[in-house]
Amino acid sequence: MPEAKALTVSQLNRRIQGALEETFPAVWVEGEVSRPIVSGAGHVYFDLKDAESVLSSVMWRGTASALKFRLEQGLAVSAWGRVTTYVPKGRYQLVVDRLAPAGAGALQLAFEQLKAKLQAEGLFDESRKRPLPPFPKVVGLVTSAQGAAVHDMVSVLSRRCPGLLIRLLPVPVQGPDAAPRIAAAIEDFNARFPDTEVLLVGRGGGSIEDLWAFNEGVVARAIAASLIPVVSAVGHETDFTIADSPSAAAELAVPDTAALRERADSASTRLGAAMGGLLREVRERLASLSRSPLLRDPRRIFEMKAQRVDELAGRLAPALERRLAMAEERLKRLQPAPGMRRALDHASAELRRLMGQLDALSPLRVLERGYAIAFKEDGKSVLRSTRDAKPGDAVTVRLTDGSFKAKVTP
Repeated sequence: MPEAKALTVSQLNRRIQGALEETFPAVWVEGEVSRPIVSGAGHVYFDLKDAESVLSSVMWRGTASALKFRLEQGLAVSAWGRVTTYVPKGRYQLVVDRLAPAGAGALQLAFEQLKAKLQAEGLFDESRKRPLPPFPKVVGLVTSAQGAAVHDMVSVLSRRCPGLLIRLLPVPVQGPDAAPRIAAAIEDFNARFPDTEVLLVGRGGGSIEDLWAFNEGVVARAIAASLIPVVSAVGHETDFTIADSPSAAAELAVPDTAALRERADSASTRLGAAMGGLLREVRERLASLSRSPLLRDPRRIFEMKAQRVDELAGRLAPALERRLAMAEERLKRLQPAPGMRRALDHASAELRRLMGQLDALSPLRVLERGYAIAFKEDGKSVLRSTRDAKPGDAVTVRLTDGSFKAKVTP
């Protein structure tokens, strides 16, 4: 037996524990996370390892619950803690009090992890996005009642769409209660104000910590579940969050009615000019036809093919009617003023009147009403008076469906 008093196993382990804690009261350790396990009590057990060694580590529930990111296999981290032993097993370990991702910040890592998770759940699928109404009459706001964000959104909405009804459910936009309150307000709009046509959810700019409430899964899921289309309005153009700036969101949510009215007026002016040009063209063609020798000398008309005349007339009328129908349809889509409708009706009536005059001038239509044209025997000179023929002269008589020879009797 040794002369010195023997230590028990527990005594030795406790002495080792005291020596380790005295030597390594606090230390930073870098390594990769391996085999992370969450116990039923909420404590997290994992190994830190590098290429040559492994260090058992533990993070108690209070520290673990404050983590913004999720421990994953192979994640490179920097751990701050104290070295101690687990006396019952005689195993030394690192008790972690702080943990940060190596390289990226903890919030950035948490953002990327949540983004990947929500992507896998399909929350970002294009098919889930609800279309925005083209002309909403009721818009809801989920934001703080104070600050520049709500002022910017109301200002832009009122300027772009006068007469718009704006509802506000004020919520805190940062702090531990912000995310659940934002999600609850979205649900409240769906339950209490279903006539709301679009929701703007957001706040002004800030640090990633200030904007973090809009990166919480509870907010993302509330947006995805909303039956009312949601436009995110978070931060400035340089900020990017899961819920994604107030002014830009307001511009996206409602149309600029002044710009739309200007476009409609411009289209109406162009349409009126086009109709005026069409009428001038028809009048010029009618005037040209009325001066034509073909209309002054019926003999030359009969030298042309009647079928060709009918074909041209048949093509002219449908073409003009189609152009008028197209113009009327464009006017209907643009919802023209009553004055434009009256102008269109007047132009249509004027066109039909001019076409009727053109048709009435055709000698073929005269023959169809039972009249005839008499020519001298040579078939070229038209008999315009009884003095142009004497008894016994041979004449040619042209009817609507042909001609025949005749002789003048006393």
